[in-house]
Amino acid sequence: MHSATPLSPTVRPTPNFMDRVHSRAFGFVAGRSLLYNTCWEDPAVDRQALQLSEKDRVLVIASAGCNALDYALCGPQEVVAVDANPRQIALLELKLSAIRNLGYDQAFALFGQGGSSAAGDWYHDFLRRDLSPFAKRYWDRRWTWFDGRSSFYWRGLSGLAARLIRTWFERDPELSQAVDRMMTFTDLPAQRAWYDAEVAPRLWTPALEKKIGRRVFLTLLGVPAAQRREIAHSHPGGVAGFIRHAVDGVFRDHCLHTNYFWRVYLAGQYSRTCCPSWLTREGFAALKGGLVHRVTPKVATVSELLVGDQGSFSRFVLLDHMDWMGWYHPEALTEEWQLILQRATPAARILFRSASPVPDWLDQVRVKGSALAQLLTFHGEQSAALHRQDRVGTYASFHIADLAATAIASPAAA
Repeated sequence: MHSATPLSPTVRPTPNFMDRVHSRAFGFVAGRSLLYNTCWEDPAVDRQALQLSEKDRVLVIASAGCNALDYALCGPQEVVAVDANPRQIALLELKLSAIRNLGYDQAFALFGQGGSSAAGDWYHDFLRRDLSPFAKRYWDRRWTWFDGRSSFYWRGLSGLAARLIRTWFERDPELSQAVDRMMTFTDLPAQRAWYDAEVAPRLWTPALEKKIGRRVFLTLLGVPAAQRREIAHSHPGGVAGFIRHAVDGVFRDHCLHTNYFWRVYLAGQYSRTCCPSWLTREGFAALKGGLVHRVTPKVATVSELLVGDQGSFSRFVLLDHMDWMGWYHPEALTEEWQLILQRATPAARILFRSASPVPDWLDQVRVKGSALAQLLTFHGEQSAALHRQDRVGTYASFHIADLAATAIASPAAA
């Protein structure tokens, strides 16, 4: 079913003084760190929603770059991966250089297994030459993240959060063994039964629920104060309740044997049969054969990119960044949507996720004298169905929207 508007948005509380203090602290930490060492959105879901063709030009927020590479495997005209954090683009540049300059086994050692003792030689002899000046400076100081002494996936802020959880598990050998065993099941009913009987009773202690609800832990996961309040406000169990609901859903409804998102943070590495598409032998070969050149990394905000790029886009993958923009930078969010409308092709498709079941900024942002929600055609049933298939399970909602004909500037690339 298509609907012109989504369900009634949730009404968020007004940000208070402490929210703003924590927002500044988050900005300080996040602005100086690699937040994400792997993408935390399921591109298999995105592919079904995007229906990419060779005519499509895609704008995606880069994050760790995995999904931009995944979309490139569909053969669109171009995938422009944009991120305001230059460290995230430096990571994508390193992956692009690995595809161009390394063999599959070498690249998998670095980004699949999380490191190799030969990483220093590979970096200095092959990878560094293709990097931008900032990326060279960044990885010159951090190539040891891949030296094999500790997994790359324990690095960065999200990696630190994963390592802390893993350390927590190891304090209880029975829990650690139960989690490791859970990853071996290939049958979902058996995994679900094992989780319910052996993992959940040991995992969900009051002490753990207290820790995962703290602001500092969510900061490591890249969740700003605004989204934390969004989660706390929209979920009856608060932040800890939301996280438990999400984890229960993943471990009970999605087989870990093929869920590379959770596997890498539970084990510190991927396997050859459970990894992002770009790290499969077939995907790596297709990218190396030419598709890698269709990925363009850019350090910029979405608005900066759209101002500087005079072309048009038919597909936008905006992740969840509009949640926090709606809280603290509503004017910038309005400007961003004005630019999206100017640079979108007719019937362009937009994907975004949210910490809220229905984000309220949809009615707050006004473009061309109308609430943004009135300028979008939502695919509610398809969004809900794909959201249930999402192997990550950490967002409250997933949205697919097409721009209505009245929303498009004339001409599209004006």
